[in-house]
Amino acid sequence: MANTAEQIIDIDTFTGPVFRPGDTGYDAEIAGFQAAYTHRPALVVGAVHAEDVRSAVEYAARNGLPVAVQATGHGLSVAADGGVLISTRRMTDIRIDPQTRTARVGAGVRAGALVEAAAQYGLAPLNGSSPSVGVVGYSLGGGLGLLARQFGYAAEHVHVIEIVTADGRVRTVTPGDELFGAVLGSGGNFGVVTALELELVPVASVYGGQLVFDTPLVEHALEVWKDWTATLPEELTSTVTVMTFPPIPQIPEPLRGRYVASIRIAYNGSGEDGERLVAPLRAVGDRLKDDLRVMPYTESHTIHSDPDHPHAYAATNALLGELTGETLSALLAATGPESPIEAVVDIRHLGGALRRGGSARIAVDNRDAEYIVRVITMPGPDAGDAAPEDHAVVRAALAPWTVGHSLNFLYGAGAAADEAQTRGGYAPDTYARLTALKAKYDPRNMFRFNRNIKPAN
Repeated sequence: MANTAEQIIDIDTFTGPVFRPGDTGYDAEIAGFQAAYTHRPALVVGAVHAEDVRSAVEYAARNGLPVAVQATGHGLSVAADGGVLISTRRMTDIRIDPQTRTARVGAGVRAGALVEAAAQYGLAPLNGSSPSVGVVGYSLGGGLGLLARQFGYAAEHVHVIEIVTADGRVRTVTPGDELFGAVLGSGGNFGVVTALELELVPVASVYGGQLVFDTPLVEHALEVWKDWTATLPEELTSTVTVMTFPPIPQIPEPLRGRYVASIRIAYNGSGEDGERLVAPLRAVGDRLKDDLRVMPYTESHTIHSDPDHPHAYAATNALLGELTGETLSALLAATGPESPIEAVVDIRHLGGALRRGGSARIAVDNRDAEYIVRVITMPGPDAGDAAPEDHAVVRAALAPWTVGHSLNFLYGAGAAADEAQTRGGYAPDTYARLTALKAKYDPRNMFRFNRNIKPAN
């Protein structure tokens, strides 16, 4: 059917470009940040506005084709072969209302662009660590931001969703609408979101940066950080990352080839209070790097210094009810320098506003988790590689303390498309609510590449 449909498509229906395999520009259009694999759709629609998206969804529905969406390609968890790919990277409109402290963003807006636009008014979005992540995709997954302990999940600060559903309708949904709470936290399962209106917060600067400790201090730094997190105000959100830096020229000489612990700090408070709060961490010992400072929020991406170039990666995660000395020992045994698993281990402190939740009934569960452990591996030339086996080892090591997992941090061939993993990311009543709404709004399961939420029977 796809071949017949391709022959009868009316290109003039679309304002943006349309690509088929073999066309000039096809490969560039499907390329994203995730380099381990790419979508290989039968048709790519480069949408420039909601009407392009609506036409693409109508075309897919008419021809019985599945639909995938890509803005930046950061969250690509499973490649979509065949069907229709809607590329939203051209939908980059940003409108800031400083009076209501809100922003309306198109589906292709990246976090860095929104940070810069909001900063002109002394405001900030509840963005994550990377400036190249798409705002919409990040928010639909929940959105665990730099200041998450103070403000909660970014999804809880969304006011309006503009979405094209499987019936080809452009809908505007708000809190109280059953579709609103289903879309936020479930990824792209209920349609193609073309725009969001979201709340901004009055944050112009933060105290933050990194403290990096060399190999002999890694275990001690982890223990001190673990105990230290129990003493913190909600205005401080922190992460500790343990990894061996590759011995390549792109890595600064002091870090190149070293196994280190890097503690990242984001504090919405004064520099004086920030210095007082981090004193126990500095007491761990000498640092390879210590760049803690008050910075304009436009520089907040330097706190994590995430890679800004496309690369291959896979990841699993575990939400933990507690972090103990035994937990850390099990984690280091599974992923440390003596382990055959080469990984970046990232532990984020949760709690605070993340535990309480907002008034909107968004699909983000496991609120009792105190920490999340993310383990990121780099697949080889074969995208499957050893990632599933390595990830299973890590999950087994953390099982005694695990209360769930985050679907937004599952990366890898088929990871988020696995029905058991998807089901395990939600409380049973949330999953039942989502499958019932899926049956109502997408009974043919047209949208199925970001989460494997199937329509209820």
